[in-house]
Amino acid sequence: MKPLLHPMSAIPADVPDLARFAADVAARVGGGVWAPATGEGAAPVFVARAPGRLDVMGGIADYSGALVLQWPIREATRVALRRWPERRISIVSVGTDGHERRCDVPLDLVADGDRPYDAVRSWFAADPARHWAAYVAGVFHVLAREHAVRFEQGAAVLVESDVPEGKGVSSSAAIEAATMEAVIAAWPVPIEPRLRALRCQQVENLIVGAPCGVMDQMAAICGEAGGLLALLCQPAELQGSIGLPRSLGVWGIDSGIRHAVTGADYGAVRVGAFMGYRILAELAGLRVTPGDCAGQVSIEDPRWHGYLANVGNATFRQFAPELPESLDGDAFLARYQGITDRVTRVDPSRRYGIRKATAHPIYEHERVTEWARQLRSRPDAMRLGALMYESHASYSACGLGSAGTDRLVALAREAGVSRGIYGAKITGGGSGGTVAVLGDAGARDRVRDIARQYREETGRDTFVFDGSSPGAAHIGAIRLDPA
Repeated sequence: MKPLLHPMSAIPADVPDLARFAADVAARVGGGVWAPATGEGAAPVFVARAPGRLDVMGGIADYSGALVLQWPIREATRVALRRWPERRISIVSVGTDGHERRCDVPLDLVADGDRPYDAVRSWFAADPARHWAAYVAGVFHVLAREHAVRFEQGAAVLVESDVPEGKGVSSSAAIEAATMEAVIAAWPVPIEPRLRALRCQQVENLIVGAPCGVMDQMAAICGEAGGLLALLCQPAELQGSIGLPRSLGVWGIDSGIRHAVTGADYGAVRVGAFMGYRILAELAGLRVTPGDCAGQVSIEDPRWHGYLANVGNATFRQFAPELPESLDGDAFLARYQGITDRVTRVDPSRRYGIRKATAHPIYEHERVTEWARQLRSRPDAMRLGALMYESHASYSACGLGSAGTDRLVALAREAGVSRGIYGAKITGGGSGGTVAVLGDAGARDRVRDIARQYREETGRDTFVFDGSSPGAAHIGAIRLDPA
């Protein structure tokens, strides 16, 4: 599927931020970062947009094959890209305060399709001042490696975003998705939307070095405004978008506590879940063989097809007493050799929680499946809310809660059904970030009251995510040709 190319006049009315950004970029063409280095003034500019997402249900179960439900939010990242003859990718990111940061990435670093991912990741990791640019420049390297795209020219890239970082609403996926849309329009490369999302996940896993699942990138690219993207992460089976009934609404409240999937808590829980799957495979008598790298194994799994989410609660209850509550990494590796995950490793010097990290995706998959089934029939708002509270408690049991998000969920409970608030849960990778809230369609003011009370209690700044917008693939790229 080729990327969509539109003139500015065709920008949909429901994304006014893109129209404003495109107009700003058009005014800048020929000056600043867009000044042609060697007089190639006719090069067009490609503008794209991708939203962040609110994880309503599913969260950290995505890497275990669970069903997830993701809401594309109104806030988005916008990218403008122009090819130029210089052999570098010049990236400028403009903050909401107008502050600019810049990074020049050598084209030879990312355009070499034979260069290992590790080498590119190491270049960005070597200097914290340029690590942020990996989300943008990494797209070029993934396309060079996976699709043999020949980047014989560099590019000037301008990034602007109102998706706040560290809030659990996937600012990173929004950057990757918007960049991907602009790059495949500028070169161009025919890649269908689902595969674009998988390639963006590779950027984050293999170049940025964050062990995220794929739900964020799928929502940023394939999400539909006003609907919950249903994605079965085995590995990425799109099940369409499920609309909320008119009687219900979803919002997000930022806790003011920064979250990061590169943090130790998220990574440790993910590793613990894969350790649990490896132990369950042993208990179930599945055949295990050494993997390609130390600390990795392969499992022949006709029973669960390699996904912890497929174990089911009845089977898990049968095996749970034989799962250790926790286990040292070195003891695990000595007995079980490794895990099937390709983006994390067991640290021999660390102790991991096993049983609760294993239980979470199994039970969460069933909670999300029920959520989706209800939305497609006659939803019981109180039951949907109860499932959200169960999910939040499970996050906390894994060690991914925080005082701030716990308080927001408690305030939602206190507001209660009588005030049109049915449920709330921590989102994404946990350990801070944003809380998703389910309420009556007219509960906007009550949600803002919760945020205000939290702000008064804690002194932390809050933000309410309100509204939705389409994923990058539903808009495509806007082509701006010099006059």
